[in-house]
Amino acid sequence: MPTFRDASTTASFRASPTHRAASLVAATAAALFLASCGKADGQAAAGGPQMPPVEVGVVTATPGDVGLITELPGRVEASRVAQVRARAAGILQQRLFKEGSDVKAGQPLFRIDPAPYAAASESARASLAKAQANLAQASAQVERYRPLVSANAISKQDFVNAEAAEKQAQADVATAKAAVRTADITLGYASVTSPISGRIGRALVTEGALVGQGEATPLAVVQQIDPVYVNFTQSASDVFQLRRAMESGQFKRAGSAEAASVKLVLGDGTEYAQAGKLLFTDLSVDSTTGQVTLRAEVPNPKGELLPGLYLRVRIEQAQASNAITLPQQAVTRTQQGDSVSVVGDDGKVSPRTIKVSAAQNNRWVVLDGLKAGEKVMVDGFQKLQMLPPGTPVKPVPWQAPGSASAPGALSAQAATPAASAASASKP
Repeated sequence: MPTFRDASTTASFRASPTHRAASLVAATAAALFLASCGKADGQAAAGGPQMPPVEVGVVTATPGDVGLITELPGRVEASRVAQVRARAAGILQQRLFKEGSDVKAGQPLFRIDPAPYAAASESARASLAKAQANLAQASAQVERYRPLVSANAISKQDFVNAEAAEKQAQADVATAKAAVRTADITLGYASVTSPISGRIGRALVTEGALVGQGEATPLAVVQQIDPVYVNFTQSASDVFQLRRAMESGQFKRAGSAEAASVKLVLGDGTEYAQAGKLLFTDLSVDSTTGQVTLRAEVPNPKGELLPGLYLRVRIEQAQASNAITLPQQAVTRTQQGDSVSVVGDDGKVSPRTIKVSAAQNNRWVVLDGLKAGEKVMVDGFQKLQMLPPGTPVKPVPWQAPGSASAPGALSAQAATPAASAASASKP
């Protein structure tokens, strides 16, 4: 009976010793190639070029005395306000000033019809002259009676009557003089003058109007606006906290109350050129708002600050000793507290809980939690999210947006095109 085999078995039986040797050599070469590739990969992993550490922007903690500046809302008020009123009744004849101009104290502003008051002044002077004539006659009679009464030529009663008449005439002269003075004062009221120096507004009456009839009619308002007052309010709780901090020694007073500097921020965000000084802090708290009123005096030589203007007030009320300031973006604020990321000497980033007081010029004032010389991370948080925890980083000085780039950043940007060209030239 014939024996059957499959094709592969038949081929293997038919393969020559030469073919088997070639197959063995090929298998050995493949194994050696794989072994050499694995060794090369291991060498590359152990001693080959590595990725440089990620650069993060940091600032160095530097303690010092930091002024605690509080920004509060305020309004401008004229330092002196005077209402110009008609104190004499009559017809307003003339306006003697330009509306909106600066006037001096005592400068004539309005003229009221003076005719009736001039006549009253003349009548008072006539009465004075009559009283003076009567006094002269009475005095002369007393002088005539004086030697006669000594010689018993007249009765003493006649001499006493003569002296009484002289004293009555003297009283009449005094009354007449007072009447003249009153008439002159009333006549002077016909010329309405400015009570203070300042800027006058619009006229409240026009020529031909009857003023001062029964009441002192308002004619205009003069306001002194150099200097001006700025009234602003602060929460009573903030005031008490600040006082307690100064009493405990955490803060120290920034000079005396009279020397406290005040700066103004206008509505467009610009800072007013002239600095003012704090005048006083009110002793009472507003029962409806819980605010304490403060007042500052600010020079206004150009008249830029107008009464009623709304603005922001920056005042340095205290100073923090050995405090550190950090950019606001470096501090993470949560309900559990405030924290920052500190880069150690080994390049590893660790969180740190701190205590902040207030914000000054987009920087937090740190009172506790940091030491001098520590590096606080400000920029590069997104880069750390892509790295495993505990990966070392390279701290570089942080620069605020808008400032010149660091030299390292410039050199890295300049080297980028060359590196790209070199990589493109490789096959």
